[in-house]
Amino acid sequence: MTAPDEDGRFDWQAAEADLTTGPDAEVVDLDDARARRAPRPPTGPDPDDADDANDAEDAETVDAGPERVGGPVDMADDVPAEVVARQQQRRPILAEWARSGRALRAAVKHQTKDAGYVAAYHGVRLPKYAVKALAWAPIGAVRSIGQAVRWAAAEEGNWHLRQAAASRGDADTWLKLDARRQRQSVWRWWVLAAGTAGTGTGVIVLAAGPSWWSAVAGAVVVPWLATRGRPADRPITDRVTEGTRYRKLTAELVRRALTSLQMPAINSAVAKDPKAISFPVDIHRDGPGHLAVVDLPYGVEAAEVVARRGKLASAMRLPLDQVWPEPAPGHTGRLALWVGYEPASQMKQPAWPLLNAGVKVDVFKPFPFATTPRLDTVSVDLMFRNFLFGGQPGSGKTFALRDLILAAALDPRAEIRGYELKGVGDFAVLEPVMAEYGNGFDDDTLARCFGFIEWLYEECRRRSKRIEHYARLGKAPENKVTPELASLKDSGLHPLVAWFDELQELMTSKYGKDAGELLEKVIKLGRALGVIILIGTQIPDKDSLPTGITRNVNSRFCLSVADQTANDMILGTSAYKNGYRATVFQPVIEAGWGILRGFGPKASAVRSFYVDTTAAGRIVARAVALRQTAGTLPKPDEQTREVAPVADVLGDLAQVWPGDEKSAWNETLCGLLAELRPDVYGGWEAAQLTTALKPHPAVKVADVGRRIDGKSVTRRGIKHTDLLAAIAERDRKRSAD
Repeated sequence: MTAPDEDGRFDWQAAEADLTTGPDAEVVDLDDARARRAPRPPTGPDPDDADDANDAEDAETVDAGPERVGGPVDMADDVPAEVVARQQQRRPILAEWARSGRALRAAVKHQTKDAGYVAAYHGVRLPKYAVKALAWAPIGAVRSIGQAVRWAAAEEGNWHLRQAAASRGDADTWLKLDARRQRQSVWRWWVLAAGTAGTGTGVIVLAAGPSWWSAVAGAVVVPWLATRGRPADRPITDRVTEGTRYRKLTAELVRRALTSLQMPAINSAVAKDPKAISFPVDIHRDGPGHLAVVDLPYGVEAAEVVARRGKLASAMRLPLDQVWPEPAPGHTGRLALWVGYEPASQMKQPAWPLLNAGVKVDVFKPFPFATTPRLDTVSVDLMFRNFLFGGQPGSGKTFALRDLILAAALDPRAEIRGYELKGVGDFAVLEPVMAEYGNGFDDDTLARCFGFIEWLYEECRRRSKRIEHYARLGKAPENKVTPELASLKDSGLHPLVAWFDELQELMTSKYGKDAGELLEKVIKLGRALGVIILIGTQIPDKDSLPTGITRNVNSRFCLSVADQTANDMILGTSAYKNGYRATVFQPVIEAGWGILRGFGPKASAVRSFYVDTTAAGRIVARAVALRQTAGTLPKPDEQTREVAPVADVLGDLAQVWPGDEKSAWNETLCGLLAELRPDVYGGWEAAQLTTALKPHPAVKVADVGRRIDGKSVTRRGIKHTDLLAAIAERDRKRSAD
């Protein structure tokens, strides 16, 4: 090291000598040096050899790594080779976006659209850019000449050393340093002279050559000079976008977003280890966006991040419907974060493939139903399934349910019956192909709907006998409907699609209990018999839809709901906890979006195809043509199933009341009612009369005692005064209406 001179100032002359004549510094190979270190002793040093150990070891030979906790562990050499092969995931030869036509088209479309927009944006502003370039090019030329001269003079090479020598009056050192500068500048002046001569020659050639040569040279040189002459804060070109321009998804962006969620488990883990958030798969293009598969810190579940989707979108400075996190396969701490090029609300959903002329549907095979945020098509099948559609008003459940019925209409074998209990006629367009259709929530429609459920139960009984018959013949090997049996004319085992929209209207009426019990039996029995139940409802609580029904439905579509309770009522217990949350969707704005469960290994966010009434009419017209050809189109006089007549129970009881009796047994009253209206009350028992009187709380069914042959006999019955009070209350309400 060079020491200061006598007056306390730094010895620049010695420093210069060190630079010019000193030996070259030795370059040490750190890896080789570490390899030559003495290994750490496996046991503690012997006390007798303490001095030798102190002499032999220094800081370089001490292992500074963490101490080993626990004993040695044998390597798992006995793991079967096939297990190891399954656990090793090979990287694909082609990138994810290049392995499917859909992803490739989406990537090319995005890049082409983006490049075209940028080109158009700058093309419109070319005159403005030209003026800026012409204004700053002369300044850039002067600056370039000055920089070239300074470089050739080599003034900046050792200027500080020469200045220091001049400041302390050391002429000898200054002369040596300047001599070095002159030696460096000699060849630089020759280079500058050659460059100047070449530039002059080029100018002469351009002047003598075609005019387009000068134009091309000017188009290249002028912008280059302008970039050197412009102020640092005044770019020549304008920015294409402000703020919302899509940024490619990177690991750093994902880490920053996750740590911005203010989740203590994530932040504390990252503070201790920056690699606590890892990426088992490279971030890659996936459709119209990028997919990041993230392993969260230990103990953090992906569902916790999904619940903070809004905060995650805020951290990434993107709209909510552009950020789609969901649990990924592998373990509960693995997150799949997909970010689209643009918000889903701005992405044009492709047309429903079933709108194409000539397309048919086989209810035994999957058909398109929805699209994912990545615009992948999601297919569903109808046979051997029952569906539950749930969501708050404006979520789009009615149109999603109608898609399934439209698809079933394109299979001429399928018989379609159903009731729309909202009364607005959303399904009226399908009436030409339906064997039974009801619309409304009046008493008559509700009674017909209940009668339809009773008929379905009896239909299941009939079909079970037919299945048994064909199983004996070897035509139903699994004791369920097959495509061949469904197509066999007069087999009676064709697909039967029974649908109910706003079913809560029936379940909360006087028919609710009996209807719920029967429909649950139909759902349990009908799956193998070719009976397909489609239910649309709002929040299916225990009052609006019995839990026995929701538990036995194997396919569910939960659209926008308000809370966790409603979410789990539709999708099943713990769905919300596991990260499948329809609470993130906004009604009306995101109508049609929901969580689809029952197809594939996990639930997923999808958007059902939107088909307006006009397009639905075109599908129905094709369905009518198909059914006419197959001979399965319902005739107008056959589209109303025979429904048991609706009677006034209170009025009929008053009409048949036995004389001046103050009370009467139910079984006695049932016999009198059967004589009055055998088509309605034939076969009624006391329990059925009790059920029919439940909607009238004024009529209390209680024990009624009588003496027969000197013995006291008690049976269930009603009082005449209660019957009259119920009739009076009913008449009062009717007059008020």
